[in-house]
Amino acid sequence: MNVKVFGLGKAFSFHPREICDLKQEGQLHPIVRTILQRLLLGLFTLFVVSVIIFSSIELLPGDFGEAVLGQAATEDTVAAFRRELGLDQPAYMRYANWIGGVVQGDFGTSFSGRSSSGVDRSRAVVDLIAPRLKNTLFLASMTALIAVPLALFLGVTAALYRNSIYDRIVNVFTLTTIATPEFFVAYILILLFASLNPWFPSLANINENMAFGEKLYKTALPSLTLTLVIVAHMMRMTRAAIINLLASPYIEMARLKGVSASKIILFHALPNAWAPIATVIAFNLAYLVVGVVIVEAVFIYPGVGQLLVDAVRTRDMPVVQAATLFFAATYIVLNLIADIIGIITNPRLLHPR
Repeated sequence: MNVKVFGLGKAFSFHPREICDLKQEGQLHPIVRTILQRLLLGLFTLFVVSVIIFSSIELLPGDFGEAVLGQAATEDTVAAFRRELGLDQPAYMRYANWIGGVVQGDFGTSFSGRSSSGVDRSRAVVDLIAPRLKNTLFLASMTALIAVPLALFLGVTAALYRNSIYDRIVNVFTLTTIATPEFFVAYILILLFASLNPWFPSLANINENMAFGEKLYKTALPSLTLTLVIVAHMMRMTRAAIINLLASPYIEMARLKGVSASKIILFHALPNAWAPIATVIAFNLAYLVVGVVIVEAVFIYPGVGQLLVDAVRTRDMPVVQAATLFFAATYIVLNLIADIIGIITNPRLLHPR
């Protein structure tokens, strides 16, 4: 049966199935639509986090002008300093100015370098964070290159030899590292490998002029600390995801066909476990970038985390806002990547009816 539509003096004939096809042409694919929704949600989350960061700093006690200029500054100097930085404006106007500058890539000017004598040696926040950001990403990259393959290997082999002595040893080791705080792990490694056995330096003071090999040597203990902390979570999630899939009917069918256990895990269970594994890897990579604050403070590593600690101590609020916003954006982006990987690997969205 055809449906006639009259328009412009002519009659057009459509089959009902063609009408349904035309209705679906303008619709987005479920994967594209879901990814766009996640991206918009990520932007909204980042906006909310920026409000929380700004509000938290506003609620801190004390006067920023007096804290930066010192007790020797007069009231007129403090008042002029507040007017210069816009601290005398209402909070909503200062937030609007700050977030407007962030959108344009301007994170403001650091309070450090200013003094009551009127000398201004302050620098842009971007100039302070940029070299520190390279160091933090270098440490995180070196750790991830070691931790992710190691966690996948331990998780797969622990699932392959489930309930064996090897599996029990790996589980006890990972549970121990999960229960131990990062700073305690760092101090234990310093005691073992820098104090009792001086194989590595206890301070990771690197700079841009160092060779790549020397940087690796200097960052050995911080990288090992972060590796021990994040490997445990990724390994246990990998093991749990694979063991959960081993009870599936298609795995039982593969066993009945005589497929070996290693092939079942590598070619049948592991590909279907990528969604939860990718999620926990993204979570731990986000923690790797955000959690370096404590590790950098212990090893005096010149990264964004150490810069954040120094800025909090000196009440350098523009640097604190920029560093915390960077950590929040990194965490949100990596979680979005994990969501997108889970969406792409979802068969219900790949093959919608």
